[in-house]
Amino acid sequence: MPQLLIDALVLGSIYLLFSLGMSISWGTIGILNFAHGGLFMFSAFVGSRVVSTLEIGLVLVCLIALVVGALLSVAIDTFAFQPILRRAKNHRTAELQILIGGIGIGIVPVAIVQYYTKSEPFGFAGSTYTTQVYTFFGLRITSTGMIVIGCAFLLTALVAFWLKRTSHGLSLRAIGVDSETAELMGVNRRQLSFLTMAVAGGLAGLAGALLTYNLGAITAESGETLLIKAFAIIILGGVGSTIGAATAAMILAVSETLVLRFTSGGWVDAVCFGIILAVLLIRPQGIFGRKEVRRV
Repeated sequence: MPQLLIDALVLGSIYLLFSLGMSISWGTIGILNFAHGGLFMFSAFVGSRVVSTLEIGLVLVCLIALVVGALLSVAIDTFAFQPILRRAKNHRTAELQILIGGIGIGIVPVAIVQYYTKSEPFGFAGSTYTTQVYTFFGLRITSTGMIVIGCAFLLTALVAFWLKRTSHGLSLRAIGVDSETAELMGVNRRQLSFLTMAVAGGLAGLAGALLTYNLGAITAESGETLLIKAFAIIILGGVGSTIGAATAAMILAVSETLVLRFTSGGWVDAVCFGIILAVLLIRPQGIFGRKEVRRV
């Protein structure tokens, strides 16, 4: 059982890095970016292309994936989401259009990678980094798993500090409650949207690189598979809550690990849908969510 919990902690850390960006962008600037999975996967793919020509280690690969994810996220926001927000009749219409637009945009990087890889898995075979295996009191954990856990909790703490203790974070939280009043008080919504999408995309890119190192390889469809997990985590933890995202990611990872251990793997996705349904029925705002959130 302790070994299962360690495996779940590594899996939950990947889920946390992936879902945290989606949670903060939805909870503050009101953008639920369903292209997030495409950013996650494509950032790792760019890293694999670089590794195929240059011998570089984990740190540089992760940095490349992080930058690619941030730049792509900002580009999507600038050329797709912001024009939708400006032209939509109201925020509810804008949210629906952004949701549909994100799904369409997310298909593009998947198609590109499928074409270049012929739908085969890709990884960082040329990287100078090699995974080490450590054993503590009979429990096994890899160096990659330790890095994944460390990055997840360090970045979650930094994001929580940014949202709670900095002026930008306070402004973002104000936008999440009432964007019109926040703008009247001098908050630059466009600038904060740019920053938030960059952070969200960077977290997705980093998660993509770390998952690829952890598994050895991923496919063009890997990001799409994680979207439903991220949605379950956001609903369970509460939209925009960093503590909620961390808690929900671990709950989901432990649940899935136990399901895989004691039943057939076919029940894993049912766990995600079951958690979403249960939370929507019992506590719609999530574990750490506010009872009512206005996003205008």
